[in-house]
Amino acid sequence: MLRSILASALAAVLLSLGPPGSARAEPLPQPAYGPELEGFAYPFPVARFQFTSQRQPLQMAYLDIHPATPNGRTAVLLHGKNFCAATWESQIRALSDAGYRVVAPDQIGFCKSSKPAAYQFTFRQLAENTHALLGMLGVERPILVGHSTGGMLAAHYALLYPKEVGQLVLVNPVGLEDWSAKGLPPIALDQWYRRELKTSAQSIRAYETATYYAGTWEPRYEPWVDMLAGLNNGPGKEAVAWDSALLYDMIVTQPVVYRFPQIAVPTLLMIGQKDNTAIGKDLAPPEVRASLGNYPELGKAAARVIPGARLVEFPNLGHAPQMSDPEGFNRALIAGISAP
Repeated sequence: MLRSILASALAAVLLSLGPPGSARAEPLPQPAYGPELEGFAYPFPVARFQFTSQRQPLQMAYLDIHPATPNGRTAVLLHGKNFCAATWESQIRALSDAGYRVVAPDQIGFCKSSKPAAYQFTFRQLAENTHALLGMLGVERPILVGHSTGGMLAAHYALLYPKEVGQLVLVNPVGLEDWSAKGLPPIALDQWYRRELKTSAQSIRAYETATYYAGTWEPRYEPWVDMLAGLNNGPGKEAVAWDSALLYDMIVTQPVVYRFPQIAVPTLLMIGQKDNTAIGKDLAPPEVRASLGNYPELGKAAARVIPGARLVEFPNLGHAPQMSDPEGFNRALIAGISAP
């Protein structure tokens, strides 16, 4: 499925450029998908968990992939802020081939899941939602793999349910520092909302190049730009932008770094060293901005305070090592969760 999406994206780009020496054609139209990513196909069948939370019915989309030769273990993959369950495609295939059952949800407020107009987003609430999903699926003591904001969620989950987590893997998690304590000024929800309404394929591509992919861009990343741009440009864009604003506020105001010493689950940190992520960094004073998102230091600091944590560093990768170098990342991940 993704190969066909990518081929279409590349063909569209080439058509927009025209033959050598010709004038550039009209700009490509922005993609547009529904508020639950209607119209964007995932590489695996999507199931939906119906439940009630905060006095309203909601649905959480998720992938549940069973291996041909099970090893008896389940990996639960928790996506980041600008990611979805589908962006774990390479890891799902590698883990499934290695015998793991893989569950990858879209959290409430994200991707193919509900976009409630009024919801108190907290990491505890998202962890409770995920716990309910795994209970329904009969998943016990999973390996939690959380990337970016999903890393913050995975850490909170491990703190809430320490006896129900087999292993914890944090992939370039945000929340390794308290941005507000370091000088990030308060950001109002309405300000986040206005920023999110301006999201476009161009802005997504520019941000991801600088932060996720260490200054480089490859055509294979284009489907994920299409996914986000279409979600933010579709008929439900106001609802998407509002939930996004609520989620950014959650991320900034609920740092988990202070509770790292309380994590009682075997933990693996996987850190791309060229990451510079800090939510809202562009709104901070220049002297503060320069001090935020130093992942080579932040990863080592987290490894020191999380009891027994192991650290794997990727010297040439940015915020999304699982997407920049999926083969190398998958080898390291499977080796890391196979270790005693």
